[in-house]
Amino acid sequence: MRTLVIGLILLLAVLHHDWWWWDAKEPLVLGFMPIGLAWHAGISLAAGLVGLVAVSFCWPAHLDEEDGGGESASTEDNPGEAAPASAEDDAPAATDTGKEEAS
Repeated sequence: MRTLVIGLILLLAVLHHDWWWWDAKEPLVLGFMPIGLAWHAGISLAAGLVGLVAVSFCWPAHLDEEDGGGESASTEDNPGEAAPASAEDDAPAATDTGKEEAS
């Protein structure tokens, strides 16, 4: 699959340079869009689809694994449990400027 995605990326890079429609003002696609602009819109949509395929099928699995060294702060595995409190929860609020309000 990885080879296919690399091939599609290279194909899109070559097809992106549309010298065959560079000076063409006609035909208009959908009655208003020059053919060169429509071609680039199609290339952009195809690039998005190739990116989706690359992320869906070629993403390295080890990047999605969590570290095994400690407990996770997320509650995805045990939704009934609350996340452990962090040190930031015990710290004083940062809004205290130390100035007294004048009355």
